[in-house]
Amino acid sequence: MQEENKVLACVDRSDYADTVTDAATWAARRLEAPMELLHILDRHPESASGKDHSGTIGFNAQQHLLEALSEEDAARSKAAREQGRLFLNRLRERAIAAGATAPDVRQRHGELEEVLVEQQPGVGLFVLGRRGESAEATQRDLGRNVERVVRALKRPILAVTEQFQTPRRVMLAFDGGGMARRGVELVAKSPLFTDLPIHVLMSGKTTRDGAKQLEWAKTTLETAGLETEVDLIPGDAENVIARSVREREIDLLVMGAYGHSPIRALLFGSKTSDLLRSAKIPTLLLR
Repeated sequence: MQEENKVLACVDRSDYADTVTDAATWAARRLEAPMELLHILDRHPESASGKDHSGTIGFNAQQHLLEALSEEDAARSKAAREQGRLFLNRLRERAIAAGATAPDVRQRHGELEEVLVEQQPGVGLFVLGRRGESAEATQRDLGRNVERVVRALKRPILAVTEQFQTPRRVMLAFDGGGMARRGVELVAKSPLFTDLPIHVLMSGKTTRDGAKQLEWAKTTLETAGLETEVDLIPGDAENVIARSVREREIDLLVMGAYGHSPIRALLFGSKTSDLLRSAKIPTLLLR
C-alpha cells in the first residue's frame, strides 16, 4: 500500500546525496511522516565496452553478437543495481543515525521526471539537489533537470544546496499573489515551521496594497503562533532577496515556483531560477 504524504528524497551518485538525505530526514522528523530514499537508474545506460563491433558480419555472427551484447547489458544492469543497493543502504544508515524512523529505500529504472510524476500521489514533500551527476562535470550552478522537474510536479519541493544545516531562520518571499498567499497559509499550518521565526519579505515593484498584503501575512502567521517579521523593500527581487538572506543569516527560503509558462521563461527568463542561483540556501518551492 502506498504511503500518503511521505517525504521522498531523490538521490543520485552526486555529492548532493548526503545533503538530500540530511534535509529529508529533518523534514520527515518535523512532519512525523514516512521517508523514502529513491534512486533512479537510467533506463538506457550508455554502452561503452570498448569493443569494435564494426566490420563484416559472417554466418550466424549477427545472432552471436546480439546475444553477447545482451549479456553485456544484463551484466551492466546487475552491477548498477548492486552499486545502487550499497549506495542506498549507506544513505539509509545515515538517515537512521540522524533520527529517521525506518526509512524505506527503492530503486527504479526510468526517466527522472516520469518517475517522480508517477510517485506524486503518495508524496507530501519532494527533496532533491539543485545539481545532479550531469551538472557536476560542467560545474553548472543549477542542474538542467531542476526547472523541468519542478514544473512537472504539483507538490512542494525542497531543493537543497551543497550543505544542509537545521534551519533556524526562515524567509518567505511574498508578492501578494495567489501562490504567495497559499504559501503563507501552508507555512502557518505546517509542523515543518513550528517554533521557527519567519521573515516575510516583499520586494519588486511597489504596489498600492503591498502594506495591506504584508499585514495579512503577518496576522495569519502570528495567529498560528509563529514569530513573524515583515519587510517591504522595493527593488529587483533577486538582488533584494539575496542580500536579505545574507544579512539576516537565513537558513531556508520559501517561495512560489515557475508561475509562468516555459515559453515565457525561455523568452524573458525565469525569476525562480534566478532566485535559486542567487539565494544559495535550501529553498522550499511551492507549486
